[in-house]
Amino acid sequence: MQPSAEDRDVSAQHPDWSRETVQRFWDPGRKLLRAIRRYEAARARGGMMGRAASKYWVAVHWFWSLITQSEIHLGTEIGGGLRLTHPTGIIIHPEARIGVNCMIFHQVTLAGPVVLGGHVDVGAGAKIIGPLTVGDHARIGANAVVTRDVPAGATVAGIPAREI
Repeated sequence: MQPSAEDRDVSAQHPDWSRETVQRFWDPGRKLLRAIRRYEAARARGGMMGRAASKYWVAVHWFWSLITQSEIHLGTEIGGGLRLTHPTGIIIHPEARIGVNCMIFHQVTLAGPVVLGGHVDVGAGAKIIGPLTVGDHARIGANAVVTRDVPAGATVAGIPAREI
């Protein structure tokens, strides 16, 4: 059963922070996200301690980026509740914006100023080449190449991606 439009609008605005909580010692995707979040918090704090903490989190981010072979730039606008299920080889352009509670699988590329709405699922190996917007609750199939806007609630797949 699909959620109603009203439920989607309300849920798209509230991040589920538990999706980003580190749950075990080896949890590279969540540790990469934690480094990004803590870097942002340290920069916002400012002052000498904030600068020192931000430098530490830059090093931690570099480490987890190296481990995961992912490129998620510090300062990229990422809504809460992002889930990187298998965080290997994910490339996100620094001008991309990711909505709340999205899920991105391995080998995904967001090229250019791509805007993902809330609760968007992006399948393994998908390439989203912007500038474009993906609406709330949309699903991008594995290995899809998306070159046009995707409406809210749509499922797209294929090369080039078409609504299915």
